[in-house]
Amino acid sequence: MDSIHLTGIRCYGYTGFLPEEQVLGQWFEVDVKLWLDLSRAAETDAIADTLDYRRTISLVQNLVKTSKCALLEKLAGAIAHTLLYDSDRVTKVQVLLSKPAAPIPDFNGKISIEITKSK
Repeated sequence: MDSIHLTGIRCYGYTGFLPEEQVLGQWFEVDVKLWLDLSRAAETDAIADTLDYRRTISLVQNLVKTSKCALLEKLAGAIAHTLLYDSDRVTKVQVLLSKPAAPIPDFNGKISIEITKSK
């Protein structure tokens, strides 16, 4: 099956377990992989025969920006569900949601949640 990868979608949002995370916000990074048949688009060169990347990126950005979840798992699940059912063409979606600067003492890494959903 064919797939489209959209990586490095940076968004400012308000998801986090600590109350101040839901008030002050922080940066998030999202990578998505969408499985769909791209054979027709490969022949026609028409955007109508594929997925509009701009719409997908905008959906992700809007969800990160407007959601106030306590858990990254909830936000990643919401992104996956929205992308899976936004287009009839998409049959499977994988979301990698990362919090690059989690407010955890003595931790300089990033936390990532990966969710894969299929129709």
